[in-house]
Amino acid sequence: MTAILWLRRDLRLHDHPALVAAHEAAGPGGVLPVFVADPTLLASAGGPRLAALHDALTGVQESFDGALVIRHGRPEEVLPALVEEVGATAVHISAETTPYGRRRDDRVGSALPDGIPLVATGSPYAVTPGRVLSGGGTPYKVFTPFSRAWREHGWRRPAAVPTGLTLHRGPGTESLPAVPDGVPDLPAVTEAAAHERWHAFLDEDLVGYAEDRNRPDLDATSGLSVHLKYGTIHPRTLLADLADHPAARSKDATTFASELCWREFYADVLWHNPASAWTDLRPDLGGLTYEDPEGTASAAFEAWTQGRTGFPLVDAGMRQLLAEGWVHSRVRMVVASFLVKDLHVWWGHGARWFLAHLRDGDVASNNHGWQWVAGTGTDASPYFRVFNPVLQGERFDPTGDYVRRYVPELAHLAGKAAHQPWKALDGYAEGYPEPIVDHAAERDEALRRYEVARG
Repeated sequence: MTAILWLRRDLRLHDHPALVAAHEAAGPGGVLPVFVADPTLLASAGGPRLAALHDALTGVQESFDGALVIRHGRPEEVLPALVEEVGATAVHISAETTPYGRRRDDRVGSALPDGIPLVATGSPYAVTPGRVLSGGGTPYKVFTPFSRAWREHGWRRPAAVPTGLTLHRGPGTESLPAVPDGVPDLPAVTEAAAHERWHAFLDEDLVGYAEDRNRPDLDATSGLSVHLKYGTIHPRTLLADLADHPAARSKDATTFASELCWREFYADVLWHNPASAWTDLRPDLGGLTYEDPEGTASAAFEAWTQGRTGFPLVDAGMRQLLAEGWVHSRVRMVVASFLVKDLHVWWGHGARWFLAHLRDGDVASNNHGWQWVAGTGTDASPYFRVFNPVLQGERFDPTGDYVRRYVPELAHLAGKAAHQPWKALDGYAEGYPEPIVDHAAERDEALRRYEVARG
């Protein structure tokens, strides 16, 4: 008997409950690890995500000793055929929680031959979305009470790699998903790289994380978001290592766990509200008006995408996105606020741009993060929070190093002067653009639109 392990957002060998279940169900035929290159998902992924996926799959092939089978096509067609080809008795998966993933898995389950189950064990989260509920049995709408309940719910210890794991070999494999030309060089996205980065973070960056995580000029974040996206490491592994760390009870460790919890909260919100992937979670703000309904056609949107708005922190963040397929989390909030509340562009246009260019693009975290900033999502203090890009820069990039790193036209301005080139006699000497809007005026306009939408 052979059990198929269909890999998706769990591209690893360790702490893999679905692998354990497949091993326990398999007979002498062993476990066949499979990745299906789904054309729907590949078409919606930008170059950096495809490059990360390619890297992660290369790592999986090594972790599974060359037994990984790649097939291209619709999963509901590929997997039934593969079941027949190898005589599999079950298809094992980590439960999917996104709207598309749930629909796809329903199609696959219905298409499998009679008597062949699609078995879900575990998920990409420490606590599977949908399981954390209030005392009244309802989902949480605000992060803080969710985080308390999430911690109280708890999670299992990491799963060990099955002893005596037998891998099925024999079916032909196909090529890895292609990577487009022009994708920037990215850090390795493999299980080995994930664990190496994680332990380096624990050794070098955990102490001080609570404060330094907001500093884009410092290398003080874990850098694990892309690994969590593709499952080259499981959050349960991180939480277990964190609990065993000498600083487990520190503010730094608590803050890091809270950042993991935000990821789980947004996945839970999407589980209960599938339409919120691309529509406002808060319908009461559905009447908000936007400068350009199409958004992407305007010169202002183009300036934002290319980092040419004239606001140094915004431009540094947008150029980092293009250069690295990643943006510091504090800066993500600032650039999102600028697009939505200074340029009055619908948050979905920004979310799509991010997903097209981020290597860690995840629909739950990305789109609900955008809605949090826009005021149409889970934020308890919604639309009247407008980030001032200059003050944010001076506070969180106090030396100006982050701006100068990504905006070379401002490299001649020392210290905080990089955040206000209009105050320097030679601020525009190297061709940096002047601000495309008056922030104070656009803040007032954003608040006016918010009040109109509230009625």
